[in-house]
Amino acid sequence: MPYLYLLLDISCILFPLFFSFYKQAPFYKQWKYLWVSTLIPGVIFIAWDEWFTQSGIWGFNDYYLTGLYIASLPIEEILFFICIPYSCVFTYDALNYLIKKNWLQSNQKFISVFLIFFLTTLGLLNLDKWYSAATFISTSILLVFITFIWKPTFMGRFYISYLFILLPFFIVNGILTGSWIENEVVWYNNQETLGIRIGTIPVEDIFYGMLLILLNICLLERMRGRRNSDYAT
Repeated sequence: MPYLYLLLDISCILFPLFFSFYKQAPFYKQWKYLWVSTLIPGVIFIAWDEWFTQSGIWGFNDYYLTGLYIASLPIEEILFFICIPYSCVFTYDALNYLIKKNWLQSNQKFISVFLIFFLTTLGLLNLDKWYSAATFISTSILLVFITFIWKPTFMGRFYISYLFILLPFFIVNGILTGSWIENEVVWYNNQETLGIRIGTIPVEDIFYGMLLILLNICLLERMRGRRNSDYAT
């Protein structure tokens, strides 16, 4: 199906964009903060994406694309770093509005420390695999900064939100990696990954997504001046 990747980008942002104008929780009022929290990680991840694409660590199937490229990246991949962060940050804010209590606040440091040790170990054991090492170690470094330097209290809310985000993540990323379609939209060089897949999704993608969305949310909260206060949006 030509244009499949573009349709996935659009479908991911349509629902959050429509409900951004819900009167009781007007997410559109956060746009003044959102553009910065999307732009900075977007630039970082697009540069990473370009490098990995040129290095043959992953690539794209032209059949599912519009054919428009910026450098080595299809325009759909650029839009991915706008549409996905918007929908995920919207989900995070919506859940903060719907779930008043920060259920994981008392356990957030334990979860973060566990992830730091787990991801650091995986990364160091797989330094010969670029996607695995870069993803696991980068996520661990960000978690170290958040846990031991910044020390915000919203991480419990982030972890709950990310569990909800994983459901649409598995659907969208599943399609991109070849689930329910004839070929992959995005292919991966298995020599640069652990070779472990959930369905068709490389396990690294879970933490790649976590790194991206955590950067978006941390910058958003920093812009909003939130650190140690619990809140409902």
